[in-house]
Formats: sequence, C-alpha cells, structure tokens
Amino acid sequence: MYNLGEQFNMDLTASKANPKCVFTGEKYRITVLTERLVRLEYQPEGHFVDAPTELIWYRNFEAPEFSVREDHRYLEIKTKYFKLTYMKNQPFAGGKVNTMGHLKVELLNTDRIWYYGHPEVRNYGAPNFSLDDSDGKLNLSKGLYSVDGFASIDDSKSRLFTALGNLESREHEGIDLYLFMYLKDFAACLKDYYMVTGYPSLIPRYALGNWWSRNVPYQDLDLKNLVDTFEREEIPLSVLALNRDWHVRQMKDGKKFDTGFTWNKNLFHSPKDMINYLHSKGIRLGLSVNPLEGIYPYEERFEELKKYLATNDQGIIPFHVMDPKWVDAYLKLLIHPLDLTGVDFFWMDIEDKKRHLDLWSLEHYHYYDMKRDYQRRPMVLARNAGIAPHRYPILYSGKTIVSWNTLKMIPFYNASASNMGVSFCAHDIGGYYKGIEDSELYIRFLELAVFSPIVKFGTERGKYYKREPWKWDVKTLNIARDYLQLRHRMIPYLYAESYKYYKYGMPLVQPIYYKFPELYDDPKYRNEYYFGTEMFVAPIISKNEPLMNRVIHYFFLPDGIWYDIVTGKKFPGGRKYVSFFRDQDYPVFAKAGSILPLGNHKILNDTTPPKDMEIQIFPGKSNTYKLYEDDGVSDLYRKGFSLTTAIDYNYLPNNYTVIIRALEGKSGIVPDTRNYKIRFRNTKKAQDVVVFFNDGKLESTSYIDGPDFIVEVKEVPTIGQLTINCKGKDIEIDAVRLINEDIASIINDLQIETTLKEDIDAILFGSLEIKKKKVELTKLKRKGLERKYIRLFKKLLEYVEQV
Repeated sequence: MYNLGEQFNMDLTASKANPKCVFTGEKYRITVLTERLVRLEYQPEGHFVDAPTELIWYRNFEAPEFSVREDHRYLEIKTKYFKLTYMKNQPFAGGKVNTMGHLKVELLNTDRIWYYGHPEVRNYGAPNFSLDDSDGKLNLSKGLYSVDGFASIDDSKSRLFTALGNLESREHEGIDLYLFMYLKDFAACLKDYYMVTGYPSLIPRYALGNWWSRNVPYQDLDLKNLVDTFEREEIPLSVLALNRDWHVRQMKDGKKFDTGFTWNKNLFHSPKDMINYLHSKGIRLGLSVNPLEGIYPYEERFEELKKYLATNDQGIIPFHVMDPKWVDAYLKLLIHPLDLTGVDFFWMDIEDKKRHLDLWSLEHYHYYDMKRDYQRRPMVLARNAGIAPHRYPILYSGKTIVSWNTLKMIPFYNASASNMGVSFCAHDIGGYYKGIEDSELYIRFLELAVFSPIVKFGTERGKYYKREPWKWDVKTLNIARDYLQLRHRMIPYLYAESYKYYKYGMPLVQPIYYKFPELYDDPKYRNEYYFGTEMFVAPIISKNEPLMNRVIHYFFLPDGIWYDIVTGKKFPGGRKYVSFFRDQDYPVFAKAGSILPLGNHKILNDTTPPKDMEIQIFPGKSNTYKLYEDDGVSDLYRKGFSLTTAIDYNYLPNNYTVIIRALEGKSGIVPDTRNYKIRFRNTKKAQDVVVFFNDGKLESTSYIDGPDFIVEVKEVPTIGQLTINCKGKDIEIDAVRLINEDIASIINDLQIETTLKEDIDAILFGSLEIKKKKVELTKLKRKGLERKYIRLFKKLLEYVEQV
C-alpha cells in the first residue's frame, strides 16, 4: 500500500458492520443497517466485503430495532418498515415462475414486495452524467425516490479502498446490494443514504454568489477589464472559472490537447499577482483540468515527474489514476504548485461519459487532497460521475444548447437531483452554445438561476454569444443587475440552508411532488420546488404571449398562506392559479411567518458575514429561523468555530415581537456589532415600537416603505439578545392578489385607444357570464378594436375560467 497522506486515510472500523446486525451463511450475508436499510450480499465461495467502497464508507451503527426468526432453511427479519424472507444459501434471484421464491422483502402496511431483479419502474430517477447537447431530452438514471416506497443500489462492481485511501478492484465477483424500504418517509431514506455514504459537503460561502466562465483565452488585462466592468455595472461577482486555455496546450492533428498544468506565460505574465488582484476584489479562482490525455514534455516539472513515473513510447506519462504513485506525483508536482499561486478550486472538465470512473477518481483525490490545508475548504466542479455526487459537491450539467427546450429541462433536473441527495447543480445561464441568442430566454434562465443553488454564467468562444449582462439592451441589463444583486444579498439565507443540508441532510431544492405526488405527471406544476425552508419557486419555462408581452403562467401553491416576495401580494394556498408575468417578474413565494435574512454589503463582491443585515419577515404566523455563520472559507467550522443566531418572530394580529439572540458558537466569527433593518412585509406602521438589547433600551428608527414597515437599529452587539416589540391595530395590510389587477395591468400596457380600454374594462370586470362577455368583446370590432386584441381578451377569459 502507498501512503498518499493522512487526508486520504479511510476508517476500516467504521466500514465494518455491527456484528449484532449481521446474518451470515455459507453463500450469503445479510446486514440490517437501519430500520429501513438492509445490505444483501451473495457470493458462492463466501467472500464478503467489509472494506469501504467508492460509494459506501460507513456500516458500523447502533443496532436498530428488529426481530429474527430462522431455522436451517429460512431466515426472516422484521423491522418497523419491512419483513425480509430468504431461503438460505439460495441465489437471490428466483425462477421465472416464482421470482420471489428465494428472497422477498415486503413493505409493511402495503401490498408492495421487492425481490431481486425487481424493475422498480416507479422510480422517479436522478440526473445522469450531463446535459451535453441535450435539447429537451432529459435522460435520468435511477434515484432513491420512488412512489413504491423502496429503491435499491447495486454496489457489486464498486472498487474498494484500503486504509491508506488507495483504490483496488474486488477480487471476487458477487452481489452486493443496498435496499432502502422507506414507505413515504423519503427524508429518513436520505438520512440512511448519507449515513452510509457520508453527509453532504458544506461548500465555501463564496460559491453561493455569481460565477463567471467563458471558453476564451483570457489574458491578465482581459480579466482586469472584465472585473472592472462588473464593478462599473454594480453587478456582484464571486467566482471566476478559467477554461482550458489558461495553460500551455500542444497541437496535434490541428487540435489542441486539453491536458496541461503549466501557466501560459504569454497570457498570464504573473499568475500569482493576477490571483492576488482577484482576491483583493473578493473573487475566487477555479481552473479547468483534464489529465486523461496524459502528461506531456512541455510541462515545467516534466523532468522531475519522470523520476517517479515512466513514459510510454511517445515520451508521454500516461494517465493512471489507479496507481497511487501516479496520483501522488500528479498532486504534488502538478496541482500543489498551482495551489501555491492561490488557486481556490479545480474544475474537472471531462466530457467523455465512458470515462466516468476516471472522473470520479479525480474528483475524489482532488477534493480530499484539499483537506491537507484546513484554511481552504475543499470544492470541485465536475459532471456527474454517478458515485455519491453529494460529497464532491457541485455538479456541472455540461455544454447545453441555447434553447427554450434546455430551459424546460433545468428545473426538473434540479428537482431530480434531490432524488439522489444532491443539491448543488450548476447550469450555464442562457445555455452554453449553438441556438439563437434571445433576451427573453436569457432573462428567464437568469431568474431561475438566482433561485437555484448555483448561479453560473458560461459559454463557448465567439463574439456573438451574449452572456455579459451589459451586452444586451438596457431593459435586459437592468433586470439582470437587479436579480444578480438580489442573489448576492441572499447569501446569508442560502448559506444557512446549505448548512442544514450538510448537517441534517435537508436538500436545498425539494420538488413539489414530495408532498403532492399527484402533481408529478402534470407538466404545468411538476417543476415547482421548495427553495430552502422559507421559499417556494414556480419556474417560468415558456415564452411571452407577444400581444400582452407577458407569459401566461399556471402554478400551484401548497397549503397555507403565501406571499409574493417582490410585491407582497397574498395568495391563499392549496389551490391552482393562473397569472401573467412580465420579464422582470418571477413567481417566488414566502410562506406566512417566513424569515429571510439578507445581506447589505457595502463592498460589491464581499461574501463574508455582513455587518449590515436586512431581515424580511412575512406576517401571519410565529416562526424561528436559525442563522448559521462561519468564516465560509476554512474547515474550522468542524472544530466549533461558528455562530448560530436565532431569529424569533412572535406574531399576534395587534402585537408582534422579533428577538435576535446568539444561540450557540463563538464570538469573533461575525462582526462584533451589526446594523439591522427589520422589514415587516405587508405591515402597517406600528403605533408603538420598543427596542431592547439585553435589559437596556436602545434607540431605533421606524418608517413606512411602500407596503412594508421598517425598524432600523444600529451597532447592535452580535452576542446577546435584541428585542423589538411593535404594537398597533389591524397591522397586516390586506393585499390578497386578485386576477383582475393582473388583467387591468395588461390593458394598461396595450397600445389601444383609451376609450376602448374603458369599454374592455367594463366588459371583463362586469357581472355577465363569460359566454356573454365574449359576445360583447366581439361587438367592439365595430368601434375599431382589432381582431388580435379581441382574440387576446377572449383567451384571457378562458384562462380565468380555468381557475
């Protein structure tokens, strides 16, 4: 075995199951891991695996509650969720006549039974390798979420880890399968999955900001000009990912190699100075790497590499990730020198799906190599290699086509990722290449990205690909700026939600069909999702209706009261809606009592815990939000260097209180004092406002801003308790959203004579039944109303009638 470094070591005691849970025969071994999860092994010679595999690292848990009955022929294991019956030492697969003759697992309190070879056709799937060149065709692999209430993972061909973290092939073929029997408790299923594979990674805080990449040979000055333009346009930028031209590339048969690890000094005269400049601007740098073609003599450290690794007949050091000595030399002589220049993370830009195991190995070794330095939190970006992708932790969907068909895939792709416990998916806004550039498509891509876990711009080289917001018209630029600024302000909320994902296994994106499975087959509603605990998104994936210059959008809201996060309009839940959205509008909702912590940084690209915070609170229900914070860039959070702050909202119709209190953690993690702007959404001015810090009274400022009531408190210590009590009569503004307001807005914007608008208004909002309203609209042709507008308003009546 080869010692790669302690950061790669594997705990072999953690991978060996509790013997109280293991039932072994001559050819089989069955292990009860949890009440819902059982491991099934069959090997004719009795060779079973205790080592960690690529997928499964942990099996040693406390014994769950279960009962056992067995004799010399049969074994029966029963938990709260399932009953397993097995004919000892028989192959798991039954015959064609009786598929369950040897092994069956009954899902209790249902009529459903799993058996070896079960087709599991009701599995909702999870993302495949990538969306490269997929123009509306979303191919999914098997995930964990199934309406059957069970799912299996075949780990039979997975490679094994040694104690030193070296990968080895299995010596013996056999069956090694993990069966999840969870009924309707998918959250518990995910917890079991994370228990055996490892919990999700906590990504660096900066990764939740805005990303930029473009496949062009940037130079020092190009990057400075790019950063300056983002700054001039007041658009925050957190991450810059350089495509493959950052390094020296050799030509062969008219094509440049992708492999390379030596800075191209013709483009970057002083890489370290360039990276220091980016860091001074609050921007982190990632580099694209792809060693599959091998290591070539043009690398600066090639001669040193040859001391450890052999060349082939062409004088090239071939790719060999299964050789730990190759891995060691690759990391220490090619990657670590790049680390020393200040590179923040690496992007495994490997497009060949057939090399997914090589991609996974590179992801794993890159990610865990970063753990040698606690000051730099590990992160890698890559396509989905298919093995515990939540660990590595950001999936890149690849070179997507510029099209509405691509946009239509993205929400469902993100939702499906949750079916395998993955939250962080990165898609190139607007699509990567091909297609037709379209400002409306660009806007809808960008808006969706802002309310998704990762916001990434990326495109092919070519001057007619417009990803820079300032390359579009003024309207598009302004919309892009507003949404990208909002995204940057959302980082405190997104980071706290990312911590819940890391700590408790709560995905940031949870599809609507988890709670409303009947919506899965309805294309109008299946793309909706919860975005963290406080927000709900109903994505727009279709074009505007040209006449009204709005998109006609159907959406469903879950039970309860919901508020449009921009307008504050109230929507009673548990029903379907149709509405009409302008380019600058997007259907994102907060439930009653939602608490949204936002940052108000004075420095444009700053992603650190902010001194100035705006806490948005929606009325109607008491709630507590736990705001988690740490330095966002190191691994010190694992040693308790963090702070959790509770934001309590105690709601009564005429008396409401907000309490902000340090709950647990250490001082010095966030600014010593903060300036708070508490924005009570849809709330009238309170008659009395009292503010205390601990037992002492504090000065505050309060005022009305549109439909919201604001209370500002300055220089509040972050360790201690801030209490704000507001009193008044009928404090909540009744702002129930009315379809009539949407239609009136459409009429207002149309280029129609004003007198005709009055006639249309009287018809549409009058008391006639819809059939008669259509007749009256037709009559307006005599007054000069064009047929296209008559058709439009008749269509609007049909939409209203549908809901």
